[in-house]
Amino acid sequence: MKKKFSIFCLILSGIILILTTTGCSPTTKIPFNSLEQEEQILESVENQTEDTKQGNIKQEVIEQKEDLAAEIKNDEIQPTKEEKLLASLFLVTRVIDGDTIEIEGGQKVRYIGIDTPETVDPRKPVQCFGVEASNRNKQLVDGKRVRLEKDISETDKYGRLLRYVYIDNIFVNLALVQGGFAYSSTYPPDVKYQNQFLEAERLAREQKIGLWSACPITTPSVPVTSVPAQEPPVNCTIKGNISSSNEKIYHLEGCDSYNVTKIDEARGEQWFCTEAEAVAAGWRKAKNCP
Repeated sequence: MKKKFSIFCLILSGIILILTTTGCSPTTKIPFNSLEQEEQILESVENQTEDTKQGNIKQEVIEQKEDLAAEIKNDEIQPTKEEKLLASLFLVTRVIDGDTIEIEGGQKVRYIGIDTPETVDPRKPVQCFGVEASNRNKQLVDGKRVRLEKDISETDKYGRLLRYVYIDNIFVNLALVQGGFAYSSTYPPDVKYQNQFLEAERLAREQKIGLWSACPITTPSVPVTSVPAQEPPVNCTIKGNISSSNEKIYHLEGCDSYNVTKIDEARGEQWFCTEAEAVAAGWRKAKNCP
């Protein structure tokens, strides 16, 4: 009984479909000549239903293939984590001395915030512990890929990049000071790690590490605070500083480097009363000012 009812429902659905497509009203009567006509209608309805199912399945397969192709394409375009890391590293092709290296492409890099005894300056003799400092630098970075970090200045007056240098988890600039191979020597505006360098130098000196015990007469540390401060003129508190790369930079009260920046008028540094005055004199505003 249930089976007959189902067949009847399918036949009725077919009749409605035919009425819709032929423009006949639901009340139009269509005679059936035989049971064969009923079966043909039923078969037609079933075929249409099956075609619809097959069409849906094919569309789903197409969409899945398209999604998979897009994922593969993205995977091919997007660099891996290892590739990104490698792209941010630079191969050290030569160690020039204790605080200067050369990277691939021939660009020289001067370590920020430190100074090692001279070994290659034609104007000076090889200084005490200079060879040891150079050899230590070679042990740390020669032939290896390093990460470079910029502070404020891009280059010094010799065109060398000014950078903090890292090899794996080692902060090379700091390691050289800690090991007694370098002095702390920080100049504004590149003072990001000044306090760390000064503290490392203090500990190395107290413990007589490296050059602090090997050299009877050592070159004094040259931190920013070693330059005597001078009182500014009344209402003229803008500091016109000259960086280690001879760039003229002025600092306003509230700038990150204002308090550690000292004005040495013997070097041509000066105080300004207004920003317009500083700009007219050839100074630019420090990048770490708000």
